[in-house]
Parts: sequence; C-alpha cells; structure tokens
Amino acid sequence: MNLINGFLLGLSLILAIGAQNAFVFRVGLEGRHVFAVCLFCALSDAALIVVGISGMGSLLAGMDGAIFWLYLGASVWLIGYGLLRLRDSIRGNASLKGSDNARGSIGALLVMAAGLTWLNPHVYLDTVVLLGGISATLDPAERPLFGLGAAVASFVFFFTLGYGAQAMGGRLANPGTWKRIDFGIAMVMFWLAGGLIWAAFSA
Repeated sequence: MNLINGFLLGLSLILAIGAQNAFVFRVGLEGRHVFAVCLFCALSDAALIVVGISGMGSLLAGMDGAIFWLYLGASVWLIGYGLLRLRDSIRGNASLKGSDNARGSIGALLVMAAGLTWLNPHVYLDTVVLLGGISATLDPAERPLFGLGAAVASFVFFFTLGYGAQAMGGRLANPGTWKRIDFGIAMVMFWLAGGLIWAAFSA
C-alpha cells in the first residue's frame, strides 16, 4: 500500500507544468538524446526523494535564508532559458532537428537538464520537503517502499513525456508550430520565474 501511495503522490506532484517538464517535452520533440535526458531527470528525482525520506526535508524547510537565494537563483536561470526560447520563437529558425550541433549535444542537454532540475526550488519542495515530510509520519520500515513508489512515478512520467513527445514530433514538424511551442515554453518559464521572485520576497 505504501508503494502505491508513494507512486500516486509522486505522480500527482510531477504532473504539474514546470521548467523540467517543459524541457523534457522539447527534447522529446527534437528526438535527440531522449533516453539520457529522461534517465537523468528521473535519477535526479530519485536521489532527492532518498534525501527527503532520510530526514533532510525538515532541515531544508527551516533554512529560510538558503531558500530565498535558491528562489532568486532559480528565477534567473528560468529567465535565461525563457529568453533562449523566446529568441528562437522570434527568429523562427528552430526545428525539430535542432538549430546547431552544440546546443543539441548530449553534454549541453544534460547541463541544461541539471540546471532546470537542481536549481529548481519546486523540485526540492516536492521531493525533499513534501514527500520527505509525509514519509516522516510513516513507520521507518515503511518509508523505503513509499520512496520507491514516488521514484517509480518519476521514471514512468519522464519516459512517457519524453518518448510521447518524440512520437508527436513528426506531426509537429513545421516552422509555425515550432515557433508557437518555443513561445509557449518561454511564457511558462517567465511565469514560473515571476512566481519564484514573488515567493522569495514574500517569505
């Protein structure tokens, strides 16, 4: 039961539109290094879930100053990524095959995935603080199954999102559609960054 509860809760948290999800979706549409990016994001979530259920969630929740700077740093990263997407939507030179080799290399994609994962306070709040806090109410012997369920949900979600987008890529392969996708992703990034800035100064 704890395995199922962890899976359902983890899936419900990760389904929300966010920077990490938008990035995986775009990588899937491009159809390049989808497996590596999905695996990286899923393993990152799993690692943070382990940190949360080990008791670090309450510690992070109490670090008000650290969370403030985390929010500001994440907002700058999101604005930068949003500007890249906005630039491509205006230029109209992006395609499902990517605009150049450097941006499409596995190293560049994993660096971007790392930033959108490890600099994203929502990831910490969901995996470390929330899941970790809920696991603290369970018997210590039950926490590993709860965490395993949440980690499995991350693997299922990211690989479904990435390869689902890849399957859609052929039907979206025209410049007009791609420009709208990039513009939409840029607006999501700016909206998320604005929310983080507001949260940082409202805390």
